[in-house]
Amino acid sequence: MLSERLYYSDPYCKTFNTRVRKESVNSEGQFYAVLENTAFYPTGGGQPYDTGTLNDVPVLNVEEVDGEIRHTLAESLGSPLEVTGIIDWSRRFDHMQQHAGQHILSASFVELYGFATMSFHLGKEILTIDLDTDDVSPKQLEAVEKLANDIILENRLIETKWVTEDELDHYSLRKQLAVTGEIRLVIIPDFDYNGCGGTHPSSTGQVLGIKVLSTEKHRGKVRVHFVCGGRILQQLHQKNHILSEASKLLSAPEEGVIDATKKLLDANHTLVKSLNEKEEQLLTFEVKGLLQTKSQGLVKAVYSGRTVQELQKMARLLVAEAEDTAVLLVAENEDRLQFVAARGASVEKSMKQVSAAVTLPFIEGKGGGSDAFVQGGGQRSMTGTELLQIMENSLV
Repeated sequence: MLSERLYYSDPYCKTFNTRVRKESVNSEGQFYAVLENTAFYPTGGGQPYDTGTLNDVPVLNVEEVDGEIRHTLAESLGSPLEVTGIIDWSRRFDHMQQHAGQHILSASFVELYGFATMSFHLGKEILTIDLDTDDVSPKQLEAVEKLANDIILENRLIETKWVTEDELDHYSLRKQLAVTGEIRLVIIPDFDYNGCGGTHPSSTGQVLGIKVLSTEKHRGKVRVHFVCGGRILQQLHQKNHILSEASKLLSAPEEGVIDATKKLLDANHTLVKSLNEKEEQLLTFEVKGLLQTKSQGLVKAVYSGRTVQELQKMARLLVAEAEDTAVLLVAENEDRLQFVAARGASVEKSMKQVSAAVTLPFIEGKGGGSDAFVQGGGQRSMTGTELLQIMENSLV
């Protein structure tokens, strides 16, 4: 029975002795062991697997496959009849805190606003739940977080109970269950009744606390990012370090970092605007020089290290200045060639033929646009001058 597994019968079990049923190799060539009983939790229900050791051999993964719990090993156990298992307790207890915290937070959203949790993910640093709503206000988040932490502070018992399907009618479950057979309920009396196969502490107080970090829209619903227990301190240390470093860089006290950042962003915006204006002036000046090189209605040039955005600006300025002009520009950038072709209003030739002539046949790239303006790029399989010549020939 599932209830006989040690991680269920005693989630605080850190060391255990058991017999080896078999040792084999999986499809990836890794050794794995199947035990008579185990305290190692296998991945499931949104909770990651436990790690630790079996007879000092590191356990790399634990998963249930075809009804057996496989402990993936760093090396063979050497075919012993009995083994001693040691759980990485810091990892296990962290998962217990996070999983119980998720129950409490999800129940709080239901209790206050009727927002059901659709999915749950327990990551290495943060947790997320997806709520069945398209919006959650800051005021609602604050109220839910307060209720969740009040439940933790009350240090309520967290009970587990195995029931049958027929007995489910006796409990006000937070959500419908998809499982049959042996059903495990995790219960916080008078607050949350939920089917769950994960590990949890024996009381809410051991969760220590819950902190909502942020929310985002995800597929029309709201995704909530949060942390529980010891991860709150980790987040506090991380954010305190970031704030301290920002304070030093900005030469401002920590409480003045926001104002100092705003001033810096304003100054940067002004500087960027001024720089863009200067670049436009330089491009305009450069365009006038290029027009002096026009021959038979064509302006052409090859550049090194210029962006395709600069080529686009130059081409548009050129055809606006001289409507009877066609423009062919090429940029050599590391291992890529990029090009722009444009025509003035009085030029009849289509620039699409330029793109078609060079992209696939010569530089194995992509290009596109309209009859009046095209752009593209591909491999640097020739020089920019050679590419420019092919572009020019396509207009003949």
